[in-house]
Amino acid sequence: MKIHQQTIELNQRRRGFHIITTEVINALPQISEFKTGICQVFIQHTSASLSINENADPTVRQDFEMYFNKTVPENDPDYRHDDEGPDDMPAHLKAAMLGSSVTIPIRNGRLALGTWQGIYLCEHRNYGGGRSLVITAWGE
Repeated sequence: MKIHQQTIELNQRRRGFHIITTEVINALPQISEFKTGICQVFIQHTSASLSINENADPTVRQDFEMYFNKTVPENDPDYRHDDEGPDDMPAHLKAAMLGSSVTIPIRNGRLALGTWQGIYLCEHRNYGGGRSLVITAWGE
């Protein structure tokens, strides 16, 4: 079994849902060495998350942002953690709901994503800054 790991820094993005599949693939070209395996992508932040979903129609990403903003609103008077502004605690809650990693099978040297699937960076802060990812692939 082989294991490869790479840490990358994503450029700052505006709040919303952004497809980063190509950046992940480009960061770890060793994926092409595996006939079968697993790729895990982990984000090292508590106010952004990762997800896999529709990669073709941008309205899906817009609807995700709308839904999460309705579900976890800013300026809720019950939030106690607001040191960094009104998007602080909502960002943590959204990240907890979506999660900090995605796991994708590797088949014949490629990520075995479905036809319409892509990896999302879910940026929940208005000014989140760059985001660090650890990408690990293992297999044979």
